[in-house]
Amino acid sequence: MKFELKTENENYSKSFSKFFAIVFFLTLIIILCDVAIKLGIISRNHKIEYNCRLLSVEKSKSHFKKLSMLSNLKSKQKIWEFCREVIK
Repeated sequence: MKFELKTENENYSKSFSKFFAIVFFLTLIIILCDVAIKLGIISRNHKIEYNCRLLSVEKSKSHFKKLSMLSNLKSKQKIWEFCREVIK
């Protein structure tokens, strides 16, 4: 008859490896979410700058509308002031 005894060290090593794997994946998810949010902010800022430059060249209603949606400004005067600050 053969007896096998499992030691406590095996259980601890498995639980530690599971814990570190979970922490690693959670950290990875948090980092990727942060990168995605920052890329969204950069993209939005680039769109605003691009549309302000287009507006300075061609004063069309569609550019005002796009900038109004991106910047949450409603009046044309405020959009002009905003674009002057962005283009500087």
